[in-house]
Amino acid sequence: MQRAPITTKVATFICDQAKTGLPSHVAEYTKLLTLDGIGTLVAATHPLVTSSAGIGAFAATHGGAGSATLIGQAMKVDVVNAALANGTRGYAIDMEPHHPEAILHPISIMIPTALALSEAFARNGQDFITAIAVGCEITYRVSMSMNPKELYALGFHPSAVCGTFGAAAAAAVLLRLDPEQTTRALGLAGLQTSGLMAWQDDPREDARPFQMGMAARNGVTAALLAKDGFGGPDRIFDGGHNVLHAFSRIANNAPLIDGLGEKWDGVMELAIKPYSCVSFLHPALDALGSLISKHHILSGDVEGIELRFAKSGCHCVDDNPLKSHCAQYVLPVRLTRGELRFTDLFEDLRQTNDEVARLAQRTSVLHDTGEFEDLFPDFYAGEITLTLKDGNKIRERSDIARGYPEAALSAGEIEAKFDQLVGAVAPPERRAALRQAAASVFEADNLDGLAGLLAEPAVTQ
Repeated sequence: MQRAPITTKVATFICDQAKTGLPSHVAEYTKLLTLDGIGTLVAATHPLVTSSAGIGAFAATHGGAGSATLIGQAMKVDVVNAALANGTRGYAIDMEPHHPEAILHPISIMIPTALALSEAFARNGQDFITAIAVGCEITYRVSMSMNPKELYALGFHPSAVCGTFGAAAAAAVLLRLDPEQTTRALGLAGLQTSGLMAWQDDPREDARPFQMGMAARNGVTAALLAKDGFGGPDRIFDGGHNVLHAFSRIANNAPLIDGLGEKWDGVMELAIKPYSCVSFLHPALDALGSLISKHHILSGDVEGIELRFAKSGCHCVDDNPLKSHCAQYVLPVRLTRGELRFTDLFEDLRQTNDEVARLAQRTSVLHDTGEFEDLFPDFYAGEITLTLKDGNKIRERSDIARGYPEAALSAGEIEAKFDQLVGAVAPPERRAALRQAAASVFEADNLDGLAGLLAEPAVTQ
């Protein structure tokens, strides 16, 4: 009897993708996700983003000389510190692709992981894209095996906990590990897996993206150690003190292997964000936008805002100290200004805009224990009720936000998003060159051109 059938099958799948490449539809969608993720990474170099500045300074000071680019810093360090710094940047502005059902932000981890190792080991664009897709798929499967709703209930962040395994898988592809080495890499990733929801108590929003940096750093470390022969657990998903039961009371290892290599839901179900905030609020923002458009509402017409949301997710959005996760901040900003900019996460408009401050005091979250709770986390259903100053109430509900695969953004919208984000930190020439390099990376012989453009410091007006 095989000692670790689940872990072995996962490790074999990872190694097989390095040899065979991705199905064409998976490769195509991963290229689009990568373009979008690169835009958010570059925008994170904006001077207002304190987490990016802080982790970049740390990596520059403590990272050893190496071959991996620090985005926006015109320098290279060792791959471990590059993965940490760039992984933190990947989630800094909260506008990267995400997986609604599994409550994940895997692109923010996989691009930095794959970039660092592709540079260090002279891999090509196809290797880069393959590693990103494999990492996303493994992250998703680990989350579904642990049960993301359970992870949240226990105070763990699925992206950080599960993303460590995804980063180890992406690294294994690029390091061309064999199944035995990959098994040890997964085991070593399990030993380093962490991610507490305690980051919600850091209003600077430095600790929030640091979770993704940790996952990238730890996954890269695990794979490099395994490559060099370092020992590790060989049945991390199977028996003994396995990681699934360590993080979940209702774990089930079947999602790790069901349809593995045939279904790519960890990639194909990723959504592209139109808003710079926690994804739980995206359907509600669509509903709010629809009410504004249908009824020609101005913020001055509104006496109060109510959001109905699933009780299991309310701790993330109800009066959260983080502006990116606070319904009482995000919804008034959208209503008052007509948009939500990523820089709004780092400048508290409640302190400078009287109308945002007024509406923030009059926004509430209703913790639903019925239909919305039953739908969560498969759907982040949000219902907005606006109480108008004339006493009337208008209401709108949305279950699926724009940007989900079922309601995909157009190519033009994705390009416009990229240009807007990158344009905040780069002149037109660099923005155009970056978009071209990111869009064509799959065909590139190496990552030097893209990395060189990513390295350039931010230029803001």
